[in-house]
Amino acid sequence: MKNLRIALFTVASFVAFSVNAQTLDEIVDKHITALGGKEKLSTLKSVRMETNLSVQGMDIPVISTAVHNVGQRVDISAMGMEGYVITTPTKGWTFMPFMGQSAPEATPEDQVKDGLDELDLQGSLNNYKEKGHKVELVGKEDVDGTEAYKLKLTTQSGKDRTLFIDPKNFYIIRQVKKAVVNGQEMEVTINFSDYKKTEDGFVFPHSIGGAFGQGDMTVTKIEVNKPVDEKIFKVN
Repeated sequence: MKNLRIALFTVASFVAFSVNAQTLDEIVDKHITALGGKEKLSTLKSVRMETNLSVQGMDIPVISTAVHNVGQRVDISAMGMEGYVITTPTKGWTFMPFMGQSAPEATPEDQVKDGLDELDLQGSLNNYKEKGHKVELVGKEDVDGTEAYKLKLTTQSGKDRTLFIDPKNFYIIRQVKKAVVNGQEMEVTINFSDYKKTEDGFVFPHSIGGAFGQGDMTVTKIEVNKPVDEKIFKVN
């Protein structure tokens, strides 16, 4: 079950041609437009996502509930036990009884900082300059047969991630970033596909996976801008 923690990074990661043919701003603008546009994304306040995570031969129900820049809670049901991961701007907790934990454990401060950008449900590329992020168009790279734009994003907190954007639909199809897993910093690759529009007009990938080849996640239900009791982001 230790690889379950690695696969769960695909959750957080819920809530973005020729290089000379397109400028960076044009690529980012087309990406934002593909997701509904700046005005639409600015109305995204909460997301509840039901998924099925296939890892190590098991199908694990995972529910992610997030409020924009407030908190995220990921509930996991495995081996007849219920666990969760909570992330807020200042604190975090993990409780995974199926991994031997008998009580919730506080998330180390550096890992809390790592998770801050994941609380931005409206996307790091959306209004990235205003948010203090930096984006660079590195070039092109093949992603499973797609010659994708390769962007380097450096967040305000100083974290780097590489984004690969499909030139046909301008969706992000791969993200590579560093994350702390089981106390060690590792490079995590996450693939996104099967983008669909909700009844509310928001666009989300419905197939997420590829983290070390350990987990494939299928989204079965998405609820947007429904009321969320923020008490769920606290440990009783």
